[in-house]
Amino acid sequence: MIVCKFGGTSVANAEQIKKVANIVKSNPDRKIIAVSAPGKRFGDDIKVTDLLIELADAALNNGDVAGKLQIVVNRFKEITHELGLDDTICDVIKNDLQERVASDKSNKTLFIDNIKASGEDNNAKLIAEYFNSIGLRAKYVSPKEKLILNDFPERTLALPEAYENLKDLGKGNEIVVFPGFFGYTKNGTLRTFDRGGSDITGSILAAAVKADLYENFTDVDFVFSANPKIVNNPVGITEITYREMRELSYSGFSVFHDEALMPVYKLGIPVTVKNTNNPTAPGTKIVPTRPLTGRPVTGISADSGFSILYVSKYLMNREIGFGRKLLQIIEEEHISYEHTPSGLDDISVVIRSNQLTKEVEERIVKRVKEELHADDVYFRHGLSLIVIVGEGMRNNTGLAARAASAISRTGANIEMINQGSSEVSLVFGVLQQSENPILCALYDEFFAPITV
Repeated sequence: MIVCKFGGTSVANAEQIKKVANIVKSNPDRKIIAVSAPGKRFGDDIKVTDLLIELADAALNNGDVAGKLQIVVNRFKEITHELGLDDTICDVIKNDLQERVASDKSNKTLFIDNIKASGEDNNAKLIAEYFNSIGLRAKYVSPKEKLILNDFPERTLALPEAYENLKDLGKGNEIVVFPGFFGYTKNGTLRTFDRGGSDITGSILAAAVKADLYENFTDVDFVFSANPKIVNNPVGITEITYREMRELSYSGFSVFHDEALMPVYKLGIPVTVKNTNNPTAPGTKIVPTRPLTGRPVTGISADSGFSILYVSKYLMNREIGFGRKLLQIIEEEHISYEHTPSGLDDISVVIRSNQLTKEVEERIVKRVKEELHADDVYFRHGLSLIVIVGEGMRNNTGLAARAASAISRTGANIEMINQGSSEVSLVFGVLQQSENPILCALYDEFFAPITV
């Protein structure tokens, strides 16, 4: 059995949905598909999810709810008519949206989740309807009472019983069309995964049914070794390990959600990233292990929007529990951290900037000074993390020196260096404005043609 996930660009309009139908039809093993909300049809277009966020904002702030709701309905209506379906499904979608807008608004986060999820939910209904109209037997399956999630406000995770509930999915003669991005708690509250969370849904489904393969369809032929919007014609990756993909996805590879690999990783289910617009291309295989090649580096990625909390104290290394106490202060502000590079007398904590406010920063600085008696405490903002990833890095000497030399040639300064204990990734913290030149310099250093 093959489980497929089709992303937003793959289901953005009627033309793309017809391609999805042809892909599913071409292989009878494709029994379960997870779908996203309609994405961008062209460069300046707006994703349906973003339209739904505008609708939720209008509902919470006495805005033009009717107008915003109609924009979403019209988007689905356009797809419906171009697929040759009647307006019945549009009426279903409009009624669904009206019910969601009228739902409980006491918890704004959960209300917005409920509105956002309608994009995936209603697109799954529409796609199932279209499949049946062309003789492809299909059924829409709701995540309710099947994809069971933990309770708010913890980070959204599937509970073990979700896998038990979903294990028989796809055993019938119909293709299952399952909406991505959301599930329900035991008490029936809808919760969403992070943006891009349809990848997670697809992975959960693949793990639950113990699929032979999880295919993740997007709009590129390969996962590229660097961002093709920054680096000219980067090398396509034909095979990559779970660990490498996880590292790259975490640090900016938007082609695959960084949390999506865990369910399939545990069972060793292979993943292939493929192109809806070119389905015969082999794509990128994500596997448990792979043979090493002549290049130690598999990919280079970059992500911006980071801050560093810098703390220094003389003889910090002799003080038992200093790091734990520092991280506890951060935990009590409900903040997660990314890296903690340290020296004898100083430690830096890398945090995603969107978790911080001026008030939170002031509280943290005050507490660290008063409770830990630090000599110096401050935040620095506007940083990017550039990550070099490769299984072959463990067996390669001088790689950090090569990377540092390449960065120095751009004239940029390295604010932080950190290497994971697995030795398959090397992280550099740099000022955000230096991100693109450094990415290009590192690509040139590690992906120049190999000469024999």
